[in-house]
Amino acid sequence: MSIKKTSLYATVTAAALALTLTACGGSGSGGSASGGAWNKDATVNIGSLYEPQNLDNTAGGGQGVTEALNGNVYEGLFKLTDDGKVEKLLAQDYKVSGDGLTYTFTLRDGVKFHSGKALTSEDVKYSLEKVIADDSQSARKANLEVIKDIATPDARTVKVTLSKKSISFVYNLSYVWIINSQAKNLKTTEDGTGPYQLDKWTRGSALSLDRFPGYWGKAAGNKKVVFHYYKDATALNNALLTNAVDVVTSEQSPDALDQFKSNQNYKVNDGDSTTKLLLAFNDKAKPFTDVKVRQAVSSAIDDKKLLESVWGGYGKLIGSMVPPTDPWYEDLTKVNAYDPARAKKLLAEAGYAKGFSFTLDTPNYDPHPTAATFIKSELAKVGVTVRINTITPDEWYTKVYKNHDFTATLQEHVNDRDLVWYGNPDFYWGYDNKQVTQWVNQAEEAPTAAEQTELLKKVNRKTAEDAASDWLYLYPQIVVASSKLSGYPLNGLNSQFYAYDIKKKG
Repeated sequence: MSIKKTSLYATVTAAALALTLTACGGSGSGGSASGGAWNKDATVNIGSLYEPQNLDNTAGGGQGVTEALNGNVYEGLFKLTDDGKVEKLLAQDYKVSGDGLTYTFTLRDGVKFHSGKALTSEDVKYSLEKVIADDSQSARKANLEVIKDIATPDARTVKVTLSKKSISFVYNLSYVWIINSQAKNLKTTEDGTGPYQLDKWTRGSALSLDRFPGYWGKAAGNKKVVFHYYKDATALNNALLTNAVDVVTSEQSPDALDQFKSNQNYKVNDGDSTTKLLLAFNDKAKPFTDVKVRQAVSSAIDDKKLLESVWGGYGKLIGSMVPPTDPWYEDLTKVNAYDPARAKKLLAEAGYAKGFSFTLDTPNYDPHPTAATFIKSELAKVGVTVRINTITPDEWYTKVYKNHDFTATLQEHVNDRDLVWYGNPDFYWGYDNKQVTQWVNQAEEAPTAAEQTELLKKVNRKTAEDAASDWLYLYPQIVVASSKLSGYPLNGLNSQFYAYDIKKKG
């Protein structure tokens, strides 16, 4: 899981996907800057609401550090494209042993870090060990703890032995940044192999990247990228209207879109999102230990009305943790669909004919306060009283995620393929179904992606039927850009925003 605007990053397993060799080229990129030549020495100004907490993605850098540095400054052995495919990057080739436990990677030759040091197998070993270290807050820590041993027979060979089979291992490696093993102060500096190097980070304002002249692959399509950070969507939109920025990575104010749609100087792109807004129950805390109570609460909330009130005509209803871009997606919106009469019936069957009350721990940034107020109103109609307790992201991390000290909460889960967390009974929401856990484990050790997909479809349906959480809606991914721009990513999977293919006229 990744959650927005917090220091918490954890994510999930995925299918084994076809791998093809590429350099640093983008796919699924948007825009078509017609008329006029593009300027290879242009500065591209990017507007964002998500400033990094620090520059180290194993030390709680947050969503912002992924957006700015992933693929731009740091690269992995593999790359996750904007359309969700996995491609070789710093790995020139790899082999898997017959028992599926040993992966031998051959590194690309001629790769240099921004400091000038050549990439070696020791850097890969260091980077993997950094992810699974005790103090790591990496997105892939839990998934990569399957690593048993890392050997470096020579400078270009890395041999990784796993404790058990992991069909998602290569996919998970696409999230691991390869860092110079000799680098220091990574919270404020960097030493990656990407097409850009860090120029300057002014906290609270901007982070700028310069094209790296020693890059091993295709040079970035622009000379400089500046991420400008804003506190709210209104300020961000004003920056776009006044040409202070050229593109907004993720539009959060749908009411403002008409001014861009009606203006030929801008293009509004509606891409695919993996961000789900959840009403997460503590399935180990009464009354949500009772599946009928969870089903009742889910059926009492009009998700369609909530989505319309927050996003207008954008976004989707999903009915489960799985977005349409995941291989094991099925439309489960009819499971525990909006039905207040059914909600009242289920509450009576569970022994709560007169309702009950509970506290909803609500992060203090949009859209959570709005959603909480809507949920309170909806549940009041079936006799359930909601007390809204507004908390900061840091308080949420400690109270809810670490200590599990809550009854219900609201949270955004950013990553794709994160259904598997319902197979972990120790995860913060406490869902504990032994059959689901077995299916998740079997899926990870499945010999083929097809078998993995079938098992996770079972997990998807079971967790939906159990109302393990209430998946309120899937966010839209709206990128708004100047018509002078082309080549920007549309989907922003897992918050990444590859800037190297962006071209700018003038």
